[in-house]
Amino acid sequence: MIKRSRSEESGYRRPIPTNCVLWEYPWWATGRGKRAVLAALEPEWEARFEPNSYGFRPGRSAHDAIKAIHGAISQKPKWALDADISKCFDQIDRPALLAKLKTSPRLRRCIKGWLEAGVMDGEELFPTTAGTPQGGVISPLLANIALHGLETVISEKFPRRRGWNPPKVVRYADDFVILHEERAVIEQSREIVTEWLKGMGLELKESKTRITHTLETTEGEAGFEFLGFKIRQYPAGRYNSDRNGHKQPVGCVTRIEPSPKAVKRHTEKLRETVKRHRAEKAAKVIEALNPQIAGWSNYYKYVCHHAVFHKLGTVLFAMLYAWAKRRHPRKSKGWIVRKYWRVSSGWRFQSLRSGVQLRRHGETHYQCYVKVAGARSPYDGDWLYWSTRLGYHPKVPPRVASLLKRQQGKCRECSLRFREGDVWEVDHLIPRQRGGTSGLHNLQLLHRHCHDIKTAREIERFERRV
Repeated sequence: MIKRSRSEESGYRRPIPTNCVLWEYPWWATGRGKRAVLAALEPEWEARFEPNSYGFRPGRSAHDAIKAIHGAISQKPKWALDADISKCFDQIDRPALLAKLKTSPRLRRCIKGWLEAGVMDGEELFPTTAGTPQGGVISPLLANIALHGLETVISEKFPRRRGWNPPKVVRYADDFVILHEERAVIEQSREIVTEWLKGMGLELKESKTRITHTLETTEGEAGFEFLGFKIRQYPAGRYNSDRNGHKQPVGCVTRIEPSPKAVKRHTEKLRETVKRHRAEKAAKVIEALNPQIAGWSNYYKYVCHHAVFHKLGTVLFAMLYAWAKRRHPRKSKGWIVRKYWRVSSGWRFQSLRSGVQLRRHGETHYQCYVKVAGARSPYDGDWLYWSTRLGYHPKVPPRVASLLKRQQGKCRECSLRFREGDVWEVDHLIPRQRGGTSGLHNLQLLHRHCHDIKTAREIERFERRV
């Protein structure tokens, strides 16, 4: 069953599936049936999908897309086509999508039935002629299948030649970027993409599609925004510039940071939270703010964020001071600060009774993100790679997978990477005979021979003490 939802921006209604399942429905119409079809189709299509497609795919995220863009522009400034597909989920041509699936007749009939189920608005049923239900279990996979081939058609139109590279396509769901050194190539790519999308009943959204340069100011400001990040290059001297493959300076530095729109949305959300809890105690305010601060900070910890996080800390301090001043209008500023703030590696907003402290944006430090390699997929059978990357894999014990991720796939004794076929063992940092536990904090993963060397060294050290 599908209900109808109205978009706040454009006013049109889009189908969104509900969780209501009636007992007389066949198995394929339930959520379990959709998950079963997803489990059947996803491994097949994960082996086909293009390497620079990152949206709604297992083992891939928005940070992989941003890292791919950084790798494409860091060695030379480029022109960019920042594009968005208009109403992608709602306008996909169903016959073209079903023909592109090339699956068994039974699965095809199931998917066709879901697509043609219609929209329920109250007790009235409205038929739908195009698109996929947004929010369904299988809808992201169907959208990726519909857009599969975009990168291939660009590479076929602009084949690689000696001394000339084809345009770089980076796609996340219905948002994509095309990068190249020549503006003429970008303009041709836009025409090719527009014509290719017509085959799936789609078109570019002109209000969100533009051609820009990562370094030079041409139409508007330089750079572009993608997935909540501001991507831009700035002129730099010899010692601060990025380097090309020959270690030569390219004359500019690439800077990726949270976009102004993302910062404004986060600030407004914090302000609404503080306003909604203006009559609550400090512990309730901290309990509401901490998850928002932690989630937003962790999303942007892989890019240049120091200045933005510092500014957000200042703004949040002003919000909380106004909140405290409203609670104690007749108290002085010093009294309010002494009551709600503690000096511990900087000023911290804290509940006096419970002692719980507010998390600060600046507590989240920068981390270097490692992009997923090529066209790899969790279904490719490389359990060592995916256990190290994700921290879990169905073929690996959870404890071993967690240790692989924490140790970044390296043995702590010899600092060499684990390889498939190596024999490893789980070692206790503090032996259980001496009071050590089996918690993850007291475990490490070692090669078997490294484990033997470590154990012999500890026994010799213990005998010397005795």
